[in-house]
Amino acid sequence: MSDFLNAPEAPSPAPHPPGASIRHTRAKGEPRFPDGPRADPAGSHFERRIRSFQPRRSRVTSGQADALQRLWPTWGLDIDGQRVIDLPELFGNDGPVVLEIGFGMGEATARMAAADPDTNILAVDVHTPGQGNLLALADRNGLSNVRVGNGDAIILLREMLAPDALDGLRVYFPDPWPKKRHHKRRLIQPEFLTLAATRLKPGALVHCATDWEPYAEQMLEVLTAHPDFENTQARGGFAARPEFRPLTRFEGQGLDKGHVVNDLLFRRVPHQDR
Repeated sequence: MSDFLNAPEAPSPAPHPPGASIRHTRAKGEPRFPDGPRADPAGSHFERRIRSFQPRRSRVTSGQADALQRLWPTWGLDIDGQRVIDLPELFGNDGPVVLEIGFGMGEATARMAAADPDTNILAVDVHTPGQGNLLALADRNGLSNVRVGNGDAIILLREMLAPDALDGLRVYFPDPWPKKRHHKRRLIQPEFLTLAATRLKPGALVHCATDWEPYAEQMLEVLTAHPDFENTQARGGFAARPEFRPLTRFEGQGLDKGHVVNDLLFRRVPHQDR
């Protein structure tokens, strides 16, 4: 088990009923989690760019708050854009690193980390309850190969990762932004793929999944047209769900309602002169 898990715990806060949300009257300017993720680590509201996400710092349970307070200093990463991350130092080993953008409540991430302990997962989201939940799952199950990033994945890719730093990229069930006028907010766009390609090693797997069929078709079109990626399916098109991507409860409920889930598996082709 990781030394992180054997570190002394901070003094426990006053007990709360299991699953209860934390309600605390804070002074103006007081951080919500003094030792946890910052509300806007990169000052991103000053950067003029259309975003694919909306920050959500909604109700946090006592267990999630405890995990954020205890574990963020060692397993958390505020995406502030101020430095290039040394990934072996971050994870404490030289293993391969996969970036997951948007992990929800973290159940699938924790299951993938447990099934493949030799692969490090840098999981990024802006949802505070999910960040706390994934940290709690990692702690409970001894998953020392998980780090949780808080903030804008674009800033992480552009400012904080070295070229060829990543062995894979996972984007599962991103916001589909279904209204036509919001399609420009979708994450999987040519510009995003061009940036991601600079941080992915040749042969790195890009795995996307969505239950919104129009978005799936757009993803397939954009990935197929991009010169830095090739479809792993010999005949093109979508892939069957690989065994390493767990079927989540949310996904199962959607399938029971007749939703169609599409997986896309593309590889980073060898670098080409630009």
